[in-house]
Amino acid sequence: MAGILSFSGRYRILHLTWFAFCITFAVWFNFAPVATLIKADFGLTEGQLRTLAICNVALTVPARIIIGMLLDRYGPRLTYSCLLVYTVIPTLAFALAQNFNQLVYSRLALSIVGCGFVIGIRMVAEWFDSQEVGLAEGIYGGWGNVGSAIAAWTLPSIAAVTAFLAAGQLNWRLAIAFTGIIAAVYGVIYYFSVQDTPPGKVYHRSASSQGMEVTTQNDFWLMLFMNIPLVGCLGIIAWRLNVLKFISPTQLNIILLLLVCLYAFQSYNSWKANEHLMSGKKRYPPEERYKFSQVALLDLCYFANFGAEVAAVSIFPAFFQGNFGLTAALAGAVAGTYGVMNLIAQPGGGLISDKIGSRKWTLVALLAGMGIIYLVYAGVIFRLALPMGVIMTTIAAFFVMASQGATISIVPLIKRRVTGQIGGNVGAYGNVGSIIFLTVYSLLPPGDVGDRLFFQMQGIVALMVTFLCAFLLKEPQDSHEENELEVITPGVAVSKRQI
Repeated sequence: MAGILSFSGRYRILHLTWFAFCITFAVWFNFAPVATLIKADFGLTEGQLRTLAICNVALTVPARIIIGMLLDRYGPRLTYSCLLVYTVIPTLAFALAQNFNQLVYSRLALSIVGCGFVIGIRMVAEWFDSQEVGLAEGIYGGWGNVGSAIAAWTLPSIAAVTAFLAAGQLNWRLAIAFTGIIAAVYGVIYYFSVQDTPPGKVYHRSASSQGMEVTTQNDFWLMLFMNIPLVGCLGIIAWRLNVLKFISPTQLNIILLLLVCLYAFQSYNSWKANEHLMSGKKRYPPEERYKFSQVALLDLCYFANFGAEVAAVSIFPAFFQGNFGLTAALAGAVAGTYGVMNLIAQPGGGLISDKIGSRKWTLVALLAGMGIIYLVYAGVIFRLALPMGVIMTTIAAFFVMASQGATISIVPLIKRRVTGQIGGNVGAYGNVGSIIFLTVYSLLPPGDVGDRLFFQMQGIVALMVTFLCAFLLKEPQDSHEENELEVITPGVAVSKRQI
């Protein structure tokens, strides 16, 4: 990775890909920085504003699963480019909305953009060997995640600078539209600037885009069980929309019935994708098998760490404003230090995973650190002065995001040809975690008591997952060995070479 600051070869692919992720996150989080402007423009209630925030994550979970299957089938280059170009449609629809219903529907369509993270995991894994994939994936995830902070810092300024186009009012519409236009333009640039694999390397495609391929019958049933929360969290969102009076009890019941049908349809597709295995007509030789239990453990890891990050980013501005008596603008700036830690923490977690000799114990140690620091944080943060509060928040952010880097460094090493689908599952569980954490937070008493319980809950969840990983997670096979890649030479039999 000595050439990481260069813009050639595989490093060029890495930089182009993390920037694609950065743009998708800037679009996905383009609502929060101008939420107060939208609220004033439409005269929205607080409940309606929260409804829009919920819609922003509603379809990300199923979208990450679907995108994972598509990219394993068609490759990250085409999949990422199409997603970026698609982004402009719901973004412009949101920017041009004239009533609350149009805001909701366009925001639902925009929530799909949050699945962009999954695509780059496979792209980066194709270009970096197993000795360096941790740092490479950490850079991809960490630097791309800063898109949310970029949106928070730039969109209010764009709205202010272009106010002359909106009769002197802050122009949130142009600021929102700008993110979608940039994404679409970059989608075209990305398509003509990258390749799915290094020259001559074979891109291993999944056998089916209907569902994830597993290699044992027991793994199939475990996969169906792990799919339940992915559909169940959509039911939680529907329930919250009912509480906010956006949908009626009858509509809630219809949605829940449709979700049951969705799970049945998803299970049927999974059966079709693994029909030969389940009917006994196919058996995978030992060297081609992988354990879905390892995917399930990574799901839970991302539930704990990425779920905690999204939940924290959602409450920290109000938390700092109330607990330290800051203005809204200053509280937002202070809370932004949490997200900025992605620049170093995720690559740091990946680098440690590469260098320490054990990816499993790196992840276990970082998750344990996250759990402990969150329990300590819950006990002391309310008694600290602002500078020490910021330091404690930064330490907590490091462990949260470093453990994310350690998690995604393992994802490409489970089974290469289904990396996209594995990444889709892991990423989706991160969103499930954020939905569960925020739902529980909404039920806690307001003030210090609720905030303390919220941080304690995140710490306990992290320690529970740490315990499971310590006993059940396996070290990825050959995770610190050089990868041998299949290279096709015209007119010659398949040969081998190193990356």
